[in-house]
Amino acid sequence: MTHALLPEGFRDRLPPFADAAARLEQAILGAAHAHGYERVDPALAEFEAGLAGRLKSARAQDAVRFVDPVSQATLAIRPDMTAQIGRIAATRMGHHPRPVRLAYAGPVLKLRASQLRPERELRQIGCELIGLDTIAAAREIVEVVVEALAAAGVAGVSIDFTLPDLVDILAAGPFPVDAGRIDALRDRLDAKDAGGVAAIAPDYLPLIEAAGPFEAAHNRLCAFDAGGALTSRLDGLWSIAEALKGRVALTLDPTERHGFEFQSWLGFSIFADGVLGEIGRGGSYTIVHEDGAEEAAIGFSLYADAIVAAGLGPIDRRRLFVPLGTDPALSAMMRGQGWVAVAALEAGDTPEAQLCTHILVGSEARPL
Repeated sequence: MTHALLPEGFRDRLPPFADAAARLEQAILGAAHAHGYERVDPALAEFEAGLAGRLKSARAQDAVRFVDPVSQATLAIRPDMTAQIGRIAATRMGHHPRPVRLAYAGPVLKLRASQLRPERELRQIGCELIGLDTIAAAREIVEVVVEALAAAGVAGVSIDFTLPDLVDILAAGPFPVDAGRIDALRDRLDAKDAGGVAAIAPDYLPLIEAAGPFEAAHNRLCAFDAGGALTSRLDGLWSIAEALKGRVALTLDPTERHGFEFQSWLGFSIFADGVLGEIGRGGSYTIVHEDGAEEAAIGFSLYADAIVAAGLGPIDRRRLFVPLGTDPALSAMMRGQGWVAVAALEAGDTPEAQLCTHILVGSEARPL
């Protein structure tokens, strides 16, 4: 075994892709900042119990754990930063007037990878709005993510909405289901297994068909909701979608559950042309405070690596070669104009060796 190898699921990020990821992150956080989302930078690891219990219905089952040699307590490296933002909002910023708007970016570590996404170390970027999960809050969050991706140069964006608590609402109302069979029903609906759904609760079969392009799927879901148990959610979903029409493609899959285990009334997946799988997720959720009190929140997370790997994060390698002996003031002037000016340090240096696209001749940048 060579020490140059990395563990499975890890990789080095080299130029120009690391630079592209940094620019992507800067553009997304800049767009979020313009909406009032301020940056926080949580710790890479923390006590496992705190990480697992901060979000209602969430578990730290995907976290890498280890025993801290200092405290002898079990720590977890964050597999997702959302719970950490919840901890910060509930404790150190608990006194802050609501809603609190926070943005973040940093590495996360998954215990296991999937075949679709084999990376275990990922770069996560996101925003959380703490204190509200209203329609207005949801509309702001989805508008921020759309604007942020546009600012980062990511085209072909689509959003797929889901209603994570749909089965719970229906099972407690118009279509009762045995408590012991609800999880199985959710799984069968998520898998679009008509036979499995029919064997558990045939009344839920129309939900399998209520998926697809947003307007048609929404209409089918409204027709299914004859008793009105879902009216407020469906009206809210329509209002959110109205704000996005014509800007991104919209779809609806009301029974999608994978990746939305801790979301409450709303969830959404973010896709982009040319990327296999989603580039991010978002939705509403509940933060649990130290005293057991619950607080509503909503947010989104994006994964820079998937965007850059698909070539959607703009890679700008416009580099100017500055020949040996050039006046440093001239080089500084070119950098002030936005050029990446790479100075020759010895006589044998060349533009090709420095991966330059232009060369400085006099005071003019000439393409090679």
